[in-house]
Amino acid sequence: MNKKVVVLGGGTGMSTLLRGLKQFPVDITAIVSVSDDGKSTGKIREEFKTPALGDIRRVLASLSETEPLFEKVLNYRFNTNGSFNGHTVGNLLLVAMSEITGSVSTGIESLSSILNLKGKVLPLTEESNNTLVAEMEDGNIIEGEHNITNYDGAIKSVWFKDKTEVTKESIKAIKEADLIILSMGSLYTSIIPTLICKEIKDAIDAGKGKVLYVCNMMTQPGETDNFKVSDHVKVLNKYLGKKKISTVIANKGFISKTLSERYHTLEQKDPVLFDEEELKKLNVKIIAENFVTIEEEWLRHDVIKVSLHIFSCLL
Repeated sequence: MNKKVVVLGGGTGMSTLLRGLKQFPVDITAIVSVSDDGKSTGKIREEFKTPALGDIRRVLASLSETEPLFEKVLNYRFNTNGSFNGHTVGNLLLVAMSEITGSVSTGIESLSSILNLKGKVLPLTEESNNTLVAEMEDGNIIEGEHNITNYDGAIKSVWFKDKTEVTKESIKAIKEADLIILSMGSLYTSIIPTLICKEIKDAIDAGKGKVLYVCNMMTQPGETDNFKVSDHVKVLNKYLGKKKISTVIANKGFISKTLSERYHTLEQKDPVLFDEEELKKLNVKIIAENFVTIEEEWLRHDVIKVSLHIFSCLL
């Protein structure tokens, strides 16, 4: 029987990791943050009163074993002068399936069978009002993930505006997991939202699975400016319960000056420094290697190599 792995997160970081992890004999459950409120997702949340569907769509596409063309269909974004402008086919399909089946979770489950998914996808919550709130370093309180991301300033802490009820399936999956993975991705707006709720922390503490974190290779403006690997771990440990991160996977591969300057100029991002000595003080197992790969002139994790290390932690 395959070992059970739960991946917590959202955004492109989570979907990228899952593309690699699905190549290995593990039982995957992806618990997806649903607090995004920008672009197509934000419009659909407002009109149909659903949790955010964009990251769920990306995860479904990444775990799908169907034809690549169907993945393109899911992620296809309309470009028109009408009301469909900016919407993706996958988001609209998820709304339709949710309304037909009666809930977002059952809608995802039904669509998963059509897509021949290698794993299970669960929303963190079914609630549509899970608004993310942040206190910024300058003292301002900002509501809404989209507004937080676009704010010109650093984040101090985040929480949900209202009490958020976590899906029962998510709690069960975490308690039964052999390994809990915090995916690479936006620290305060993708990863931490899955750790805010007390039920999640309690489930992690109650379960047998250790916590593994795959660290980002680049910083993110307003979220992790000047962060080293140890800074990511320290922040995540603040949001976890009694059980802290036991293993961290981090890049120590070379990132060229040209590529670093390109990221800094275009996206105000810089390489996350691997500070081994500081990490050792945090009592974590360190898996550090060259995980750098370049796709169409952009930096990416070698997710097969990352996933191989994750799989080795289960042996």
